[in-house]
Amino acid sequence: MKMYKIREIKELVQKLLFFCLPSSSSRIKYIKKHQVFDSVGENFFFQPRKLPSDPKFIRFHNNVSVAADVTFVNHDVLYLVLRNIDERQNSEHMGCIEVMDNVFIGLGTLILPNVRIGPNVVIAAGSVVTKDIPPNTVVAGVPAKIIGSFDDLKEKRLVESLENTRRNLSARDVARADFEWKRFMENRD
Repeated sequence: MKMYKIREIKELVQKLLFFCLPSSSSRIKYIKKHQVFDSVGENFFFQPRKLPSDPKFIRFHNNVSVAADVTFVNHDVLYLVLRNIDERQNSEHMGCIEVMDNVFIGLGTLILPNVRIGPNVVIAAGSVVTKDIPPNTVVAGVPAKIIGSFDDLKEKRLVESLENTRRNLSARDVARADFEWKRFMENRD
């Protein structure tokens, strides 16, 4: 019993330390140094300040970007309610989450247990992933549904990137901001 409490305290301290790290780069270094997740591939980007309750149930492959406020759920606590109705209901529903190569997970996404996110996938902000996401797709919504192909999105972004290069617009300069506001307003007239 004491060993369980010590492990629980260590996990809590780890999560508090992680939350206090000032930048995503420092959080990524921490994740790798302390082997927080089951595995983490190359070119891994992780913005959330909150670690999942069971990070060892999660695998990230190569070239994965996780935006802020993404939540990974590895188990539920429904059994706490059900066992008060029927004491035979006493086990947690738990599951792993695997994120394959070349995946972007948008801001505020919720990923539920027993989900594999295939390679070459974009998950739009605010989505709820309840089942496996097939390769080469763009998904969005609650629950997440396929809205497009990864290849089409990649091609669209390449065209935009080439246009910006041709105009000599960098991501953070005033001319780029002016250009984007002009384009934004033109699309609304």
